[in-house]
Amino acid sequence: MLHKLTWKQIKERTAFALGNLGHSAFYGVLSTYFIVYVTSSMFHGIPKYTATKLIALITFLTVAIRLLEVVIDPILGNVVDNTNTKWGKFKPWLMIGTIVSSLLMIVLFTGIFGLAQINSWLFAILFVIIFITLDIFYSFADISYWGMVPAISDDSKERGVFSSVASFTGSIGWNGLTMIVVPVTTFFTFIATGHHRQGAQGWLALAIIGSLAAFICALCVFFGNKEKHNTIRESAAEKKTTIKDVFSNIIHNDQILWISLAYLLYSVAYVATNGELFYYFKFVLGQPGKFWIAGAVATIVGFCTSPLFPILNKFIPRKMLFFLGQISMIISYLIFIFARSNIILVTIGLIFFSFNFAQLVTVLSLTDSIEYGQLKTGTRNEAVTLAIRPMLDKISGACSNGIVGTIAVLCGMTGSATAADMTSKSIHMFQTCSFLIPMVLVILSIVIFAFEVKITEKKHAKIVEELEKHIEELD
Repeated sequence: MLHKLTWKQIKERTAFALGNLGHSAFYGVLSTYFIVYVTSSMFHGIPKYTATKLIALITFLTVAIRLLEVVIDPILGNVVDNTNTKWGKFKPWLMIGTIVSSLLMIVLFTGIFGLAQINSWLFAILFVIIFITLDIFYSFADISYWGMVPAISDDSKERGVFSSVASFTGSIGWNGLTMIVVPVTTFFTFIATGHHRQGAQGWLALAIIGSLAAFICALCVFFGNKEKHNTIRESAAEKKTTIKDVFSNIIHNDQILWISLAYLLYSVAYVATNGELFYYFKFVLGQPGKFWIAGAVATIVGFCTSPLFPILNKFIPRKMLFFLGQISMIISYLIFIFARSNIILVTIGLIFFSFNFAQLVTVLSLTDSIEYGQLKTGTRNEAVTLAIRPMLDKISGACSNGIVGTIAVLCGMTGSATAADMTSKSIHMFQTCSFLIPMVLVILSIVIFAFEVKITEKKHAKIVEELEKHIEELD
């Protein structure tokens, strides 16, 4: 209850929640709208044939780089785990990662200062270097932010509170971005060029806004949260982990592997659909100006559902909340397929699509698997374990960028194309790739979570008890 909270608890929860507001906005710009910028404005002024080749190249490089970096994230988590400063091990990397990745994202949204128009080969080489560096430092920030959850509390319910308030503000950051993307990109393009359209100047402004939000919100976490110390964490901190330990502990923690696979299938579907919704409004509905509806609906639904998670979780197990969210996504895909140009049906579909607890359930399940792994292997890896989720986000982001970029090229949704240029064949192809394929992925995630994920709230409580007894016996 709110009246029982101390001022310190309110401050900590508020600061942590604000962190994900900017963090999610930044990730939305990078994972969803960067590829839109690439397909629509990055190569403006270049001959269409050359621009199409460059779009395909960037799409391929984005996918390839992120997939190759997958192996790096657990190593980054190990670096964070072995960090020891007066500010703790998470907050320094949160700030360093946020600052570096924010600056580099702005550089990418300048088209590397227009280099593509001058030398496409040099542009491609520098793009690889900048994108890899950006992704690495973004991972440092992401790992450190979510890694603070088990450092703040060892109680599963309390972790649920921190994660749910962060999920609430994260939905505002992510979906608020959806609401402002068209007005912001159009307004700043008009200021710079005098034309009412979405141009490179507008996309750059969006990147700057997302980067500033990430930096300011990271400062809130830095000054508003502090790592807690207890016997379980302190006993584990005495032993430094090696790179071999990192991968060994992940491989031997079966729950991490199954939770990760279920989340990956869901995340690819979710992130790709978010990117495709922009094209859906612009090219299928022919109403890009109403794209704000997608953000408004998601924000309202998130505003209503995220704070309810701790309450619902008292009566409904996390697994069931995961299933309800996934079934809701399946319903939304069916509505999108049959809605055609009916904006009312589309809005209903957006409501079902936004009603989802999957990410929150996954974060908590992965967090609880830390003690499971510690009991099973004798080694505690907080940041390494939570590096799994951003690693999965990279894979899903790579896959979704590849899906969205490929669909845009195949369906002719690039450059100055409009809804009037779309044929029935291209619209059918768009709907098949954008909605039917993700639906299959969501169904598979339900099956895996139902039969292979074993960690529940009750089981985690027993694991913590066993760990405490084991540590007392060793002492």
